[in-house]
Amino acid sequence: MKLEKGQKLLFIGDSITDCERARPVGEGLFGANGKGYVALVDALLQSVYPELGIRIVNMGIGGNTVRDLKARWQSDVVNQKPDWLSVMIGINDVWRQYDTPFIVDGHVYLDEYEATLRELIAATKPMVEGLVLMTPFYIESNAQDAMRRTMDEYGAVVKRIAGEHGLLCVDTQAAFNEVLRELYSATLAWDRVHPTQTGHMVLARAFLKAVGFDWSRA
Repeated sequence: MKLEKGQKLLFIGDSITDCERARPVGEGLFGANGKGYVALVDALLQSVYPELGIRIVNMGIGGNTVRDLKARWQSDVVNQKPDWLSVMIGINDVWRQYDTPFIVDGHVYLDEYEATLRELIAATKPMVEGLVLMTPFYIESNAQDAMRRTMDEYGAVVKRIAGEHGLLCVDTQAAFNEVLRELYSATLAWDRVHPTQTGHMVLARAFLKAVGFDWSRA
């Protein structure tokens, strides 16, 4: 297990991370971490590694793009002083290009996405002990689908940045692809974006695998 006793792990991203988490900070009682993969990670860490006392904070905001993350990075990441940071962003950067194709103001194209993500990661890496990059995903088994193809391009950027910086990388698309061998996409997400609880468990398992969670203890 890469996480150490008493460390603070912060997740930031869009609605997939948000999942009705508490405001202004997603931490504490009564479902403050939301209802998605962040809450599942918290539950599994608490139940399987109670001795570590890992502190989980959810700072996801629905609808966010990497542009939005940059605008709130100081308050929602730097000021929170996490020991570990997990970033999953890019779905809306791609989706807005397809569901609102004529409202180009909200489109975050690949060059801006890569430049902004690089800037945030380079600035933050020295401040944290661990950094995890999670790729964006599209729960569609047809890799030739237009949005799936674009999402894969954004995911490739995440993997490239992670590799260059020696960071942990969670290939969420690959994790979903495994399940999609048996299940139709609508079983995991009616809109191919917002996962069911099963889909969130796919994300949680992929994240925990990356940080060295020992499933034999579960």
